[in-house]
Amino acid sequence: MIRDTTLGAKLWAAAIWALVGFFVLNLFAMIGTVVTSSFATRWLGTWLPIGWTTRWYDSAWSEFQLGDVLIVTFQVVGAVVLISGVLGVTAAYALARRDFPGKRLLVLLFLLPLLIPPITFGIPLATVLYRTGLAGTFWGVVAANLVPTVPFVILVMIPFIEQIDPKIEAAARVFGANTFKLFVHVLMPLLLPGILAALLLVLVRTIAMFELTFLVAGPTSQTLVVALYYAVFAAGVRAVQSIDAMAVIYMVTTLIWLIIALRFVNPTQIVTRAKQQPAH
Repeated sequence: MIRDTTLGAKLWAAAIWALVGFFVLNLFAMIGTVVTSSFATRWLGTWLPIGWTTRWYDSAWSEFQLGDVLIVTFQVVGAVVLISGVLGVTAAYALARRDFPGKRLLVLLFLLPLLIPPITFGIPLATVLYRTGLAGTFWGVVAANLVPTVPFVILVMIPFIEQIDPKIEAAARVFGANTFKLFVHVLMPLLLPGILAALLLVLVRTIAMFELTFLVAGPTSQTLVVALYYAVFAAGVRAVQSIDAMAVIYMVTTLIWLIIALRFVNPTQIVTRAKQQPAH
């Protein structure tokens, strides 16, 4: 019986690793195909292209105005990360420290933008933004992206804040700390790992957010993922290699953002146990 159990566990582990390996292999194959095509002069019916060139990157940069698109993308991502951090952490602290009628209902409302597809609430949201004149502008794109990111920060930070012993805050108050000093000198060092991890996920989500940005973006407020969509489906004939070059630029841009962010935060450290265990 022990041998059968051990054999079954080994077979199950082997099947899991085979499935993971198959997934990773397909992922690298797709990325490799796009990268290869972006440098190809001609690639039809052969294992490798006939020749290599970098002119598709110059073509994509000028044809799709990627310089302006990248600037807008960086601005949108920075604004969304900053505003969602301020609003999300503040709201999470209030929800974690206060009990009031309707609190569970309010938390449920925060969950809805994360549970339902963005296109479901994106169309009514875009209608409201068009009526208010924000649609098509930079701040309209930022406002649309804040709808799912602020609740995301709140839900990540609530359990983190709840693990901080309120006695720590009470002791700081006794020694004369006001609200600002309490947050900067006491709460911020304890909350920083969770805040950075939450904002890292917000950053990745905002870069890849297509539906909401597509519905409200204008000609001068498109992010990179929306510009890539227009490059693929807009009218006219475009070289496949040029579109693949744009896709590579999108992947590299996202990777650079992640590398920079990961130098400041460990994504596995979303929750740190700041509350000491009671003595028995």
